[in-house]
Amino acid sequence: MNQQSSQDSLFSLIRDVPDFPKPGILFKDITPVLECPESFSQLIEQMCEGLPPEANKLVGIESRGFLLASAMAKHSHKGLVIARKPGKLPGPVLRQTYALEYGQDEIQIHQGSLSSSDRIVIVDDVLATGGTAQACEKLCLSAETEVLGFSFMMEIAALQGRNLLKAPVHCLYSVK
Repeated sequence: MNQQSSQDSLFSLIRDVPDFPKPGILFKDITPVLECPESFSQLIEQMCEGLPPEANKLVGIESRGFLLASAMAKHSHKGLVIARKPGKLPGPVLRQTYALEYGQDEIQIHQGSLSSSDRIVIVDDVLATGGTAQACEKLCLSAETEVLGFSFMMEIAALQGRNLLKAPVHCLYSVK
């Protein structure tokens, strides 16, 4: 099976869940991919192929980004930093607020998790509007780290989230 048909097979497992978590949202459920060991392994290998070799840490965005970034970190022998919602990390944190369509939110990392010697890739499952990814990029830059890029399982291209991001974006799959 060639890489394109292998990718098509992998992404055919993703379920669309209408009106979740609220009316009008079409949620992309990746759990069927995670439940199949062969598919999950294939996904992680393909995502790792897009990592710059000079990256030394991956930053996983809560919560599905944790799953992907932790598996990628193990597979590629890189460090893992987690970016979480407020109140989830003990101890001092760096924080970045960002706007949502219905208010604002915040993302945090532990102080000291990143330094100026780190070259990182930010990982999440889906690139949609780009707000959370942009906030994570700003947060990592505030720690004086070098953001080499982003790695997403898929992108909802019509939402143009990549336009908010400064670092290069690598997506395995794009949907309209």
